[in-house]
Amino acid sequence: MNKPLAKRRTFLQTAAAGTAGLGLAGPMILTTAASETKEKLAMLGGTPICKAKSASWPKVVKEDGDEDAWMDVLNKKGWCRLDGEYVNTFEKEYAKFTGVKECLATSCGTTALYTSLNALGIGPGDEVLVTPYTFVATINVILLQYALPIFVDTDRETFLIDPKKLEEKITEKTRAILPVHIGGNVCNMDAIMEVAKKHKLIVVEDACQAHLAEWRGKKVGSIGNSGCFSFQVTKNLCSGEGGAVITDDSDLMDRCFSFHSNGRERTNKYGFGYVHNGINARMTEFSAALLLQGMKRVEEQSRLRTENALYLSKQLEEIPGIHPAKMYEGTTRNAYHLYMFRYDAKEFGGVPRDKFLNAMSAEGAGCGSGYSPLNKEPFLKDALYSRGYQAVYSKERIDKYFSENECPENDRLCKEEACWWYQTQFLATKEDMDQRAAAVRKIHAHAAELAKA
Repeated sequence: MNKPLAKRRTFLQTAAAGTAGLGLAGPMILTTAASETKEKLAMLGGTPICKAKSASWPKVVKEDGDEDAWMDVLNKKGWCRLDGEYVNTFEKEYAKFTGVKECLATSCGTTALYTSLNALGIGPGDEVLVTPYTFVATINVILLQYALPIFVDTDRETFLIDPKKLEEKITEKTRAILPVHIGGNVCNMDAIMEVAKKHKLIVVEDACQAHLAEWRGKKVGSIGNSGCFSFQVTKNLCSGEGGAVITDDSDLMDRCFSFHSNGRERTNKYGFGYVHNGINARMTEFSAALLLQGMKRVEEQSRLRTENALYLSKQLEEIPGIHPAKMYEGTTRNAYHLYMFRYDAKEFGGVPRDKFLNAMSAEGAGCGSGYSPLNKEPFLKDALYSRGYQAVYSKERIDKYFSENECPENDRLCKEEACWWYQTQFLATKEDMDQRAAAVRKIHAHAAELAKA
């Protein structure tokens, strides 16, 4: 596999440099108790070593005025953006927050992506380069436009699209690249934009999990033609459901606004003059009020996640077979919506990942196994062999699509290696991080016993 990544020492220096602007100073201290390796595994009848808890989420802070903002919307009865001002205010604030000229608030991250692709003219016959390691919405919006999602294999060390494999997938039908900053880790935007410029391709950044993440000091989402965010309830900035499109292109934003409001012209007033096809993907005033409140705390929360993630990484890197997701050299901030790491069963006596994850849960340090390979999901065949798709593409083209639809690095990541902790588990203390690391060390020390169990 090609690895356009810094070596381990350089990576650690890069990670440290990336947090210098966040005020995260001070040594990272490793703590190892002798009892970690002597105590029997909880899965085999021992006592769980980890007492760490996830933070309650989402946060409601009465002292910050959360309830007041919600009640203000309720009592004014201007619950739709066409009748109120909270959505307009949020759009202005989020544009400033991300360093762009324009922001459109939408009903969710999926409709942000859908709106963006439609406004950029992605449609039947077009091919869109995309990672197979993402949430299914990234693929669904391509399918909704009757375009073809062309899967580019994953760089397993970062969990992100491998920029060195983009050009081999480009054809005369390729119109766009849809890089996904999964888990808040940042794609190699220098390499992606270079390919896009060379081949005159559109770039839509899926930054749905990457609030506050940065590439060379610029907020993700602000680098391509447009960037899309989600404010779904699990996200680092959330309102239950919600999304946003950002761009510096005012003409593009006119088209985005029109599409998201049933084709109306870009105005905040009711009207029946339509200039575009469209849907209703408008954000409610309630969601915008919650987001404006959440923005008061998102920076502080992000700092805490980053500090804890880097502290934990320092410990996990010392455990054979555990590989925290690396960051590309240009990453100046990782959002850590997910803390992603790879598990190597060979270094744990051949214990398969699922058994390792069960042992982690028994120790009180449970984590997830991540995404399935989207390029192998059965719904793709249902979609591409449908009547609608076969009105656009020949059966021979679809047959060829599936014969070439292989991403072996991603298969390995999904089926054998990927592990996650969630952002709420990093709104915690260093002692909580110590306990998570202790659970991994304990399992590693008892891997031979676990393998036989």
